[in-house]
Amino acid sequence: MSLVIEGLSKRYGDVPVFSNVDLRVAPGEFIAIVGESGVGKSSLLNCMAALDDWSEGRITHQGVDLGALNEVQRAHWRREQLGFVFQAFHVLPHLDVAQNVGLPLLLLNRPDPARVAQMLDAVGLHGLGGRLPAQLSGGQLQRVAIARALVHQPSLLLADEPTGNLDPTTAAQVMAVLQQKATGSGAALILVTHSEAAASKAQRVLHLTAQGLVDRLASGV
Repeated sequence: MSLVIEGLSKRYGDVPVFSNVDLRVAPGEFIAIVGESGVGKSSLLNCMAALDDWSEGRITHQGVDLGALNEVQRAHWRREQLGFVFQAFHVLPHLDVAQNVGLPLLLLNRPDPARVAQMLDAVGLHGLGGRLPAQLSGGQLQRVAIARALVHQPSLLLADEPTGNLDPTTAAQVMAVLQQKATGSGAALILVTHSEAAASKAQRVLHLTAQGLVDRLASGV
């Protein structure tokens, strides 16, 4: 398994954010997590990324217990193993497209302009590497974010509402790129979304409730 979550719960004081989450994700598998606003979907994703701490339970990735890592070790794990696609894109405005996409490789001391160009081609941005983010549309910016998340060939890709700021046509195009490039590379892909159209692309759709993650087909919701 790529990612294994066992009995995961998170609280702020006495207030539960989510509880009793169990999940196993295989390499190349695409899972969507849906649920009502405020149920803790983004918080759960941040725990999977070892960006947030949790109150109970365990997260392991390829046999590595993320809870046992210190902050420096977690940062190194994220650089090597994790790609994260955000709703708000989070591209750096003062860097051009190619520099934004190549940033994960620079952080790993593995600059590779050919790899960056290959990823830009793969997400449909051929010839746009020299443009600044302000010169791109929302759909193009999200493609930049996908290319950046995948350029270092991570084994785990997390996406938090990646189509939330896009119109339906552009959202469908972005989801097609995300699904093809992530699962085609063998990365496990976990998507958090409110979008039924985006969730429908996944191999499994799980519903986050107060009782944990429930298979939506089994639960009938």
